[in-house]
Amino acid sequence: MALMITDDCTACGACLDVCPNDAIIKGDPIYVINPNLCTECAGYFIESQCVSLCPVDAIIVNPAHVEAYMELLEKDRRIHAH
Repeated sequence: MALMITDDCTACGACLDVCPNDAIIKGDPIYVINPNLCTECAGYFIESQCVSLCPVDAIIVNPAHVEAYMELLEKDRRIHAH
């Protein structure tokens, strides 16, 4: 599953630098997660770093992009060509 940032985002930037896939970009007015790059940190961390660092709990599962863990790992392999 890819993640998404809700309108509760305060644009603090806590999530920006922790994404191993650079899936988070600054939007107007809030940050946005590219679902094609988001792997929920599969293969890197036990939990999604952006979710754990978000001070207002504005990052949730994107219901339009449901993927199994193995699919997330495969997406990561494609992104980083390992």
